[in-house]
Amino acid sequence: DIMMPGIDGFETCRRLKDNKKTCDIPIIFMTALSDTVDKIKGFEVGAVDYVTKPVQQEELLARITTHLTLRAQQKILKQQNSELEAFAHTVAHDLKNPLGAIIGLNSTLLESLDELSKKQIYDSVEIMDMAGTKMLNIINSLLLLSSTRSKSVVMQPLDMAEIITDVKKNMAPLIEQYKGQVTISTTWPTAKGYADWIWEVWANYISNGLKYGGQPPQLELGATQENNGFIKFWVRDNGVGLSAEDQEKLFVPFTRITQARIDGHGLGLSIVRRIVEKCGGTVGVENQKGSIFYFTLPDDSI
Repeated sequence: DIMMPGIDGFETCRRLKDNKKTCDIPIIFMTALSDTVDKIKGFEVGAVDYVTKPVQQEELLARITTHLTLRAQQKILKQQNSELEAFAHTVAHDLKNPLGAIIGLNSTLLESLDELSKKQIYDSVEIMDMAGTKMLNIINSLLLLSSTRSKSVVMQPLDMAEIITDVKKNMAPLIEQYKGQVTISTTWPTAKGYADWIWEVWANYISNGLKYGGQPPQLELGATQENNGFIKFWVRDNGVGLSAEDQEKLFVPFTRITQARIDGHGLGLSIVRRIVEKCGGTVGVENQKGSIFYFTLPDDSI
């Protein structure tokens, strides 16, 4: 109300807008005044709307609802813009490195091909192949991330044993590279989800466990039937674990944690979170003699 004793509505609005904790709250002035000058002054100090007395309750509620809806949409848009900015930075940075390697080595080959030994040429081509593969993986991750935003899926009962067996078979070269040991549970409860996406979740968790677990990495895959209608699937590694600060950052879109821990393309865990949440579950990490990365899915038996 503009006509308040002591501090009037204009000054109250000004103070609210100067306070970081309250500056985003939409303010509607209510007054008996109808002078255009007062209305302009109200907007100048930060009001978003104006109603005159006597107030019609239905009109006031409609205006409040409209402005609260607009504010909520602005907040979402701000968050999405921030995420888009971080996304662009991440992709540009992570594509730049392998692309730079390809261009640099290609230039060297073009300039000095006659002077290089077969081994030097082979080594250069191998590095370019690895860099190209990394770029392709990043692009595939981006396409997957895009599909989690736009694609509608039908939740189906999952044969988790079959999914994990296929993931392990596909990742055999990486397991061999890190001399890893992957132990898989023999029994799996049936959850609901989208098989192609859940395949990617397991692949990401196993890949992280191999890269950042112990030396050599020892991974254990299993599931726990919860009492809340969900099944908890997990990968336990034998690494040094994560700090509480790093745990909070892990699944935030396009946020990196310590470079010693994360040297990948910064998209994987963000995609995992999107996938699992779209399937109605949650993701997280726990520290228990290493790290336990988990995700939950609806129990198909309920």
